Amino acid sequence: MLRNLIRRAARRRHPWLRWRCRQSCSTNGPTQICCNTSCHQATKRVGCLAFFASLAALNISASPAAAAGSDMVKAAAGKFPPVSAYDGSASARRTVAADLDGTLLVSSSAFPYYFLVALEAGSYLRALVLLLTAPLLLVLYVGVSEAAAIGLLVFITFAGLRVRDVEAVSRAVLPRHYAAGVRADTWAVFRGCAERRVVITASPAVMVGEFVREFLGAEVAGTELETFPSGKRFTGRIKAVLVGKKKREVVERLFAGGDMPDVGLGDRESDHDFMAICKEAYMVPKNRRAARAAADGLLSRAIFHDGRLVRRPDPAHALFALAYLPVGFVIALLRVFLNLPVPARFVRHTYRLTGIRLAIRGTPPPAPRPGAPGSLLVCNHRTALDPIIVSIALGRSVTCVTYSVSRLSTAISPIPAVALSRDRAADAARIAALLEKGDVVVCPEGTTCREPFLLRFSALFAELTERIVPVAVEARQGTYYGSTARGWKFLDPYFFYMNPRPGYEVTFLPALRPEETCVAGGRSAVDVANHVQRVIAKELGFQGTALTRKDKYMKLAGNDGIVAAAAKAKPN
Repeated sequence: MLRNLIRRAARRRHPWLRWRCRQSCSTNGPTQICCNTSCHQATKRVGCLAFFASLAALNISASPAAAAGSDMVKAAAGKFPPVSAYDGSASARRTVAADLDGTLLVSSSAFPYYFLVALEAGSYLRALVLLLTAPLLLVLYVGVSEAAAIGLLVFITFAGLRVRDVEAVSRAVLPRHYAAGVRADTWAVFRGCAERRVVITASPAVMVGEFVREFLGAEVAGTELETFPSGKRFTGRIKAVLVGKKKREVVERLFAGGDMPDVGLGDRESDHDFMAICKEAYMVPKNRRAARAAADGLLSRAIFHDGRLVRRPDPAHALFALAYLPVGFVIALLRVFLNLPVPARFVRHTYRLTGIRLAIRGTPPPAPRPGAPGSLLVCNHRTALDPIIVSIALGRSVTCVTYSVSRLSTAISPIPAVALSRDRAADAARIAALLEKGDVVVCPEGTTCREPFLLRFSALFAELTERIVPVAVEARQGTYYGSTARGWKFLDPYFFYMNPRPGYEVTFLPALRPEETCVAGGRSAVDVANHVQRVIAKELGFQGTALTRKDKYMKLAGNDGIVAAAAKAKPN
């Protein structure tokens, strides 16, 4: 409803758009309300929201634009049947060619993915420029051509960016957002053609390639971007946007050695060119409420991902994330430094006053008696704040051990933070000495994981004591993630506190019985570590895995995640 009002307002204000409106009304039939009748009312309603109008109407698609509208889909229905008419049992189909945005994905807008590239591979300033250029992109898209709009979109997003940075974003950030929007019905058709799958898209191949290959099991043909002679940075120019007849040419080239695709899938009129040469083809009607494919229904699962934004940055969400950033940073500073001098037993109350939600469940272990050793609190790892939050939940100070801690984090941490050296014998001796002085918090996963999975637990902690208390923690982050693999790690706690309503849930589980431990029960350290992992996973409803810190960093950053940490640990 809002989008229709905005578009009508835009047409009223611009005569050349009003001509398109009249033309559309004349073809829609008598059942449609004339846009010109509503334009004046829409303009009044929109008023000072002109900028939001441009954002909401912006629907830059990797496949042909939304300027065609629903009338194009209806017109195409006479030429190609809807995807709902597909009968998978009728005959065997081995090959398929499909568009991406609006076809395999529910949304026809590629703008959020360009925004993520501009933000994560570029800077907040580049992302802001891209967002502010949205009205111009809309004008070019509707009034000039789709190619012109995409050309400007690509230039603003990619010009000057390093190729390796864009590749890292396409590998670590974009797949999660793409995977969350895969359309269930078209994915079922696409996946059923198991011999060869091809995605034809106007989005840059470097942007969509990782997702298409890993999650959809398909080849990708996308717009190719130019680089400078060194091949290390993008110029921002493109050779040609892959739309219309160019899609047909690509399909003909890819299938030149044999039959054309058994199935063709598209959602816009300019997909008809390549759909026409497929043995059978189906149109995908626009439906924002179409069922999404289950996460485990794709060929891969986004267990590891990076990037600061929690939600898919549709224009409104992108605008909020950027506009709120300076305000959120001030709020984060207040939340950090106002709570630093507060005694641990009172912080849970000051958290509530500063908008931080903290839920504490279970029975915390009692404080160690004077002269008696402390307990080893073993928790899963969601953000760098986990040990601090556990300390607040206990109402007393504890010591945390970690493989990577910066001097700044150590200086402002409200609890003692001790860096480990990755030398097993030395680390075991250090943790044992700390336990003699009091409680110690350890995160045996070795790194954070954002999804409902637990990484493999290191068995070192199980060899040190029989006083082991599992602790299940979950962080609530609505706008920004408080963890990163490629970004500035010292900002992780601040990004968590920058969320409008951050939250944590801490559940203290029953301590392991002596017979369940390695020291008193004679069980192997690996068995104890796996048992603790299963107990915490069951409490959280998570799934345990054998994945490690190295697996995460190889996926997201292309390294094992050890070198930088070791370098930081040496001075300590």
